[in-house]
Order: sequence, then C-alpha cells, then structure tokens
Amino acid sequence: ETNTLPFHPFEMQQGDILRMEKEHQVLKEQLQEAEEKYEQLQSRSSEEIGALKELLKKSVEETEVSKNELDWFHQDLEIQVKKWQQEKKQNQENLKALRSTAKKHTDTNDRYLKAIDEKEKQYNMYLNTYLETSNKLANEKVKLEELIKKSQDDCQECVQRAVKAEISVLKNWKETEVRKVNGIAANAEANLKMLKSFSSTASAAPKLKSQIDSWEIFISNIKKQLEKVEAEYEEKVQMVKNGVRNCLSKMETVDLPSP
Repeated sequence: ETNTLPFHPFEMQQGDILRMEKEHQVLKEQLQEAEEKYEQLQSRSSEEIGALKELLKKSVEETEVSKNELDWFHQDLEIQVKKWQQEKKQNQENLKALRSTAKKHTDTNDRYLKAIDEKEKQYNMYLNTYLETSNKLANEKVKLEELIKKSQDDCQECVQRAVKAEISVLKNWKETEVRKVNGIAANAEANLKMLKSFSSTASAAPKLKSQIDSWEIFISNIKKQLEKVEAEYEEKVQMVKNGVRNCLSKMETVDLPSP
C-alpha cells in the first residue's frame, strides 16, 4: 500500500502541474491583453466611423448645395439667354469649377466609404480572433480543472494509503518494543520469584532481602518503561491520523541494567 510513484501518471516530470498552471496564467494574461486591444480598436473604430460619417454628411450637403447652385444657373440661363450668351465663357468656367467640386466631393465620399469598409473588415477580423482565442482558453481551462480535480482526488487517496502505511509501521515497532520489554520483565519476575522461594528459610531471608528489593525496583522501572513506550507510540499514531507529517521515527528503549 505504499506509493512508490508519486508523480506518475499525473506528471511525467516533477513540476508539470505547476508548469501547466503557469502556462494557464500566461494564456489568461494573453486573453486579457487581446480583450483590451479589442476594446481599444473598437473604440477607435467607432470614433473614426463617426468622423467619417460626419465628413460624408458634410460632403453630401456640399454636393446638394452644388447641385442647387447648378439648378440656379440653369434657371438664370433660361431667363437671361442673351446675358448668358455674353457671359458664356465665364459661366462655362463657373460650371466647370462646380463640376470639379462635385467630382471632388464624390471622390472623397467614395474614399470614406472604402475606409469604412476596411475598418469594418478589420473589426470583424479582430472579433473573430478574440472569439476563437476565448473559446480555446475556455476549453483548456475546463481540461485543466478536470486534471486538477483528478490529481487532487488521487493525491488524497495516496495520502490515506500513506497514513495507513505509517500507522502500520508504528504499530509494528510498538509491538516489537513491547515484546522486547515484556520478555525482560518476564525474566525479571522469574528471577524475583526464585529469590523469594530461596528466602523462605529464616537463615537466607536477611541475605536475599536487598537483592529482592533491587529486582522489584527493576521490575517497576521496566513496567514504567513499557507504559512510556506504549504511550509514545500511541501518541505518534494519533498524530499521523490527525495529518501531522514526519512522525515516522523509531523510539529506541533504554536498556536498564539488571541487578
């Protein structure tokens, strides 16, 4: 139950997930920059289109004025035929100038219409680029979120397995130390029992009393050590269950000198 492959299959190399998150952040910044450029271009295009429309309106008005003036000249021509004959040369020059002005305004009008078409094409191109980038980033974001969710679930599963493994190791160490201390205690109790049996005679009792007291103190210390071992290992097991890390350390018992 011990995880020996901490990165596979979630990372081919350590740091892949972090690198993907950084790439995702870069893509988000690129998207934000594209949105800002798009808004700037849209604002500038709107202003330019408004200005071109105003110029177009002015050109139409000027063209209309020119046409009205041309009509007035024709009326004057019908009313004052003789006068127009005398001023024919001057009127022809005026008419030529008016036609040139009308043509100039018409050319300007065509140029503005062409500029408007080009701006609209440029606007549509930027809009399509923005939409394509936005959709691409949204799809990548969904994939990354799914991958992160799966990685988090797998990581949680690995943590649970690691906790079980550490608890199992701690319990095995505890059983080993307890078995060792219990063996020492059993031997001490056997020696104490034998000494007590020897001290049953009145002549041997005073000589063995100090040895019996030493063995009883030794057994008492052994039992305290046993309680300490069990308490410390249980505390480590509880810490592991609570999520504390780096608790997997073996507790070496001190060998008490026997009497």
